[in-house]
Amino acid sequence: MRALAGVALCGVAVWTAVGSAQTPAVSTKTNYLVVYRPGRSWIAGKPLAEQPLAEHGKYMLSLYVKGALKFAGPFLDNAGGALVLEVDTEGEAKAIVAGDPAVSGQVFVAELHPWRLVDWQQYIKK
Repeated sequence: MRALAGVALCGVAVWTAVGSAQTPAVSTKTNYLVVYRPGRSWIAGKPLAEQPLAEHGKYMLSLYVKGALKFAGPFLDNAGGALVLEVDTEGEAKAIVAGDPAVSGQVFVAELHPWRLVDWQQYIKK
C-alpha cells in the first residue's frame, strides 16, 4: 500500500496534446489548487514516504480515474504536497478535500483555492 501512496504522491500528471489544426474544447469546469501541509497526526521526524498515507494514495487514484484530479505530487522538502482538481463547483471541490482520508485523519490540513491557469503559449509572439 505504501507503494501505491508513493505512486500517487510522486505525481499524477495528465497532459492533453492538441494539434494546431484542432480547436480545443471549452471547459465549463473550474480548477482548484489544494495545498497540503502537515496536520496533527503527522509523524514528526518522518519523511513523507513514511507517513500513514496509503488510504490517501488510493483516494488520489480514485479521483484521477474519475477525472477530477489533474495533477498531484509531494513537495520535495517533505512539507506536504499539492494537487489540482478540475470540477464543476466549489462545493464539489470542498467535498473532495473533506473526503480525503489524510485530511479527515489529520495527517494533512488542506487549503483550497480556485485557480485560473494561464495559457502562456498565447503570449508568445509568432
